[in-house]
Amino acid sequence: MTTATGRTYGMDGSDGTDGTNGLAGGGGLDGVGGEAPAGERLRRWRLVLGGDAADGTGCALSGRDAAMDGALAALYGKDDRPGAGRRGRDRSAGLGASAPSVARWLGDIRTYFPSPVVQVMQRDAIDRLGLATLLLEPEMLEAVEADVHLVGTLLSLNKAMPETTKETARAVVRKVVEDLEKRLATRTRATLTGALDRSARVSRPRHHDIDWHRTIAANLKHYLPEYRTVVPERLIGYGRASQSVKKDVVLCIDQSGSMAASVVYASVFGAVLASMRSISTRLVVFDTAVVDLTDQLDDPVDVLFGTQLGGGTDINRALAYCQSQITRPAETVVVLISDLYEGGIRDEMLKRVAAMKASGVQFVALLALSDEGAPAYDREHAAALAALGAPAFACTPELFPEVMAAAIEKRPLPVPDTV
Repeated sequence: MTTATGRTYGMDGSDGTDGTNGLAGGGGLDGVGGEAPAGERLRRWRLVLGGDAADGTGCALSGRDAAMDGALAALYGKDDRPGAGRRGRDRSAGLGASAPSVARWLGDIRTYFPSPVVQVMQRDAIDRLGLATLLLEPEMLEAVEADVHLVGTLLSLNKAMPETTKETARAVVRKVVEDLEKRLATRTRATLTGALDRSARVSRPRHHDIDWHRTIAANLKHYLPEYRTVVPERLIGYGRASQSVKKDVVLCIDQSGSMAASVVYASVFGAVLASMRSISTRLVVFDTAVVDLTDQLDDPVDVLFGTQLGGGTDINRALAYCQSQITRPAETVVVLISDLYEGGIRDEMLKRVAAMKASGVQFVALLALSDEGAPAYDREHAAALAALGAPAFACTPELFPEVMAAAIEKRPLPVPDTV
């Protein structure tokens, strides 16, 4: 839950300070999961509410609890942004613009909270307290907990970044990219290799290459009731993926500011796809201009620093370029990753999608490629694409291999029920 102070805790009352139940101490804030003593319940509420004359607990903190509360108060104790309101309190704590105080605070939150909570607090600090400019200092970059969202912030600051900071920033980005590759690459390659094998059907397969589901479906007319069996007069088998290119994949990525996390994940997936000999991968990023980064796909860090987050959006121009690069429509998958807020010519954009699909291209429209939850997007354009047979939906990194496998095999896409 999120309290009036802006502090966020799990429904069991946890803030994750001990990696398990944090404030809960084994139970919820109301004692659910094991009745806690009254004093312990007051302590938990005091940590959640932030503590002042209006918190109503009358509970004083000491030791580790007081230090933890101080780290939270520095971030959530007040909000002086225009229009933010006072939230019913007048707290004097804050990080200000002091690099030393921020460095100490970053060390404190890493002491008291687990990595996922630290990442959330860092993002809140950048948003609420305007600390983005401090990330231009190498010392700050070395102190932060690196994640996808931090990479997005660094990429947006790329143009303003001094040379003394760029190498440190690249090291931070590379660490995140390498972690993502370790998590996503093996499953992606395995899933797509299987899809490539299945997409190359053969009519005279060896026994271990027979696709029994399709073989049975194709031979149901030869069912013998007296023997309760199907006589497979025609065998359908999986093909073996050779070293030749089987599919062409074009990743077309919107690099407007709201798509930062999607750009990071798409760059990693692009590098993974490019490493597969059976897939020819092209990576295109766009705002109002179009940039082909295919020649940098061997290093996703180079791809990311080749992007320029922010600016307008011209999907039509980007699709026109992608369309011009297609030489084998029936063997091509085009993946558009965009929130669909088109600044170009809407009708032309839709005509291009229709033309690509009519030529045999498998067209995939992803509103986001991230784990950030439901994205904001242009619903009118999404509905127009769906009417063309190209449903637009948000996709998590974990689902992306399945989406690509379905596109390669030319079967219905696994669209989440929430879309």
